[in-house]
Amino acid sequence: MRVGIGTEPAGRVASPPLPEQIRVSVVIPCLNEAASIARCVEAARTVLAESGIAGEVVVADNGSDDGSGELASAAGARVVHEPRRGYGSAYLAGFAAARGDYIVMIDADLTYDFGEIPRFVGELDSGADLVMGNRMRDIEPGAMSLLSRLGNPLLSGFLNLLFRTPVGDAHCGMRGLRRDALGRLSLQSTGMEFASEMVIRAARSGLEIRELPIALRAREGASKLSPFRDGWRHLRLMLLYHPTFLFLVPGSLLVAIGALLMALVFGHASLFGRGYFVHTLIGGSLLVIVGTQLFGFGLCGRAYAVHQFGDSDRWLQRLERRVRLEHGLLGGLALMVAGLAVGGVIVGRWIAHGLGGLSEERVTILAATLLIIGIQVFFTSFLLSIIGMRRAGERPAGPA
Repeated sequence: MRVGIGTEPAGRVASPPLPEQIRVSVVIPCLNEAASIARCVEAARTVLAESGIAGEVVVADNGSDDGSGELASAAGARVVHEPRRGYGSAYLAGFAAARGDYIVMIDADLTYDFGEIPRFVGELDSGADLVMGNRMRDIEPGAMSLLSRLGNPLLSGFLNLLFRTPVGDAHCGMRGLRRDALGRLSLQSTGMEFASEMVIRAARSGLEIRELPIALRAREGASKLSPFRDGWRHLRLMLLYHPTFLFLVPGSLLVAIGALLMALVFGHASLFGRGYFVHTLIGGSLLVIVGTQLFGFGLCGRAYAVHQFGDSDRWLQRLERRVRLEHGLLGGLALMVAGLAVGGVIVGRWIAHGLGGLSEERVTILAATLLIIGIQVFFTSFLLSIIGMRRAGERPAGPA
């Protein structure tokens, strides 16, 4: 199993009995936080008790070797052991063990005020599905590096641009969400990019996202963040989750530019010197071929998002209703036949002239382009159909 909940060894103070109805689970990821984890657990339990909130504290120990797990358990937390390292791995383990109707996420380094928990619970009570903290207006001196102060708004802004999310601090470590929303989020990331994935999945699933201003304090102990590595992981995830921006847009531009160059060479060859028009035509052909491949990748990426995660994509759904596998296969075959036919004529002329120099460079390049694009369209159509089989395959094929 992915998650193992440790038993209490001899000599360890057992966690107090939990109420039958747990309203809030405070989930804390932990990797070698011996200096602060006990205070975090105690602070969370105190806030829950003083606020009259029936809750639990779950610490996801991510392979600590400094006794953090034992300290958390002694302080009254329920400890979940996840040996596979990673911010996302720890949270996925903690979520799987959480029993509350709501989950409040908070780091183990005392950078966030545990007294804010009731505010997050209040927003969830009033209908929010995901509540994000926003640290950017109240940062204690030394609590955030200059690189993070500059990079976080840029990454958050890029995420908002791509996915139309309403958050100013997409990477804040204090959040609240409904536990019944986890199934719709289908979270999978294991590293720091988990923070971005949660926001992206929430937006795509139509969940109501709200934001609360909170303060950021200087952390206890050494930071485990790597600004460049973690920033790249966030950016990489955003691109992977947006095949339109990553593939369809550049693919369409390349096809348009390449087709324009080829049309200019065929329509206005006199504008180019003989050597230049061949080179221009080859360049245009390459742009069309690469652009077509990128466009196919984009379609496959969007189809995967629909069939793997159940994302809503009206444009792709309309396309799937109008264009079948057979249409793509016939279109690809038509392009291949056209390319082969034009190429066959050129080869025939070449043979007729005694296998001498080939003077039909423009037509030869056009024939090769048509043939290659036809092959791409033909096999991309099959790949799209394979991706679409997943949903049909989830239905029972016959009697049990």
